[in-house]
Amino acid sequence: MKLYYAPGACSLSPHICLREAGAAFTLERVDTATHRTETGVDYYSVNPKGYVPALRLDDGDLLTEGVAIVQFIADQHPDSGLAPANGTRARVRLQELLNYLSSELHKAFVPLFTPSSTAEAKEAARAKVGVRLDFLEGALADGRPHLLGDGFSAADAYFFVMTTWTGPTGVDLKRWPKLSALAARVAERPAVQAALRAEGLAA
Repeated sequence: MKLYYAPGACSLSPHICLREAGAAFTLERVDTATHRTETGVDYYSVNPKGYVPALRLDDGDLLTEGVAIVQFIADQHPDSGLAPANGTRARVRLQELLNYLSSELHKAFVPLFTPSSTAEAKEAARAKVGVRLDFLEGALADGRPHLLGDGFSAADAYFFVMTTWTGPTGVDLKRWPKLSALAARVAERPAVQAALRAEGLAA
């Protein structure tokens, strides 16, 4: 398999999951400004959507959309613990959380990375991010160590990626102590450290 990624982008989530699963894969970096890959390929010819992540399977098929890719990885490696079994209520809870992270938290960050956003738009975006983080902080109020409960899941990987965006966008994660502690725990995982190093985000 080959993962098309941009350093620090949401593609870091499936990258972490691939390493957590012990999957065999290669990486190809995408320049999101020029839409060329590190080997000079027009990325639109790979993924017409134009954004990362994309996962090229060994049979040539291409998967896109991070929340779909991480569940595929989990299902191919059920012993990884990245996702509960399909058809269970626990799996629906994972899908519920992944969708929330994608459509609510991830989307709320977009104006903070958009050069044309006004100062007012960015402040409104930070406020919206804060509301989304308030909800997740509340979900940890029962003492669970991870978003779904006791074990690390694909949702924690996706959430962790967005915590790496907080500093550069002016969101102080320390306002949410339980989420800050979760991010710190996830950051210590060997697979996460390996993914960060591979993307040039850690020494």
